[in-house]
Amino acid sequence: MAELGARDPGGLTTDRGVLRVNATCIIRLDELEWRTTGSGGPGGQHANTSDTRVEVRFPIATSTSLAPKQKERLLERIGPVARATASDSRSQSRNREVALDRLRSRLAEALHVDPPRRSTKPTKSAKQSRLDAKRRQSARKQDRRRPSTED
Repeated sequence: MAELGARDPGGLTTDRGVLRVNATCIIRLDELEWRTTGSGGPGGQHANTSDTRVEVRFPIATSTSLAPKQKERLLERIGPVARATASDSRSQSRNREVALDRLRSRLAEALHVDPPRRSTKPTKSAKQSRLDAKRRQSARKQDRRRPSTED
């Protein structure tokens, strides 16, 4: 698990038993469910193996740390449970940090709201200059044509 007060790559901290997802969302670490299993890959006769693969689960539907709008958005985008796993390292503690960071980034991405697009209207002078440019281009292309023989 992430050390208390440790800085993570995203610049957010896990401090005093909480996971700071973004500026408005803070989740208590005691709401997370941890599970460790043996990592896959080549092994021997099951001798001296350790459970280094880490899975962290966050039950969104039953969480008390989320505001109603946050809960609604997460349920819509992720579902009732958010999961993250890590088996990158041979160290269980490092895999805990990686899994926690993956969960944080997944939740932050799901909570992100794009600002609404404001439609813009071109100014009158912009419209006029566009039409003038079209007229100049049209005249330039007409000058390239062969002269007509009807004169």
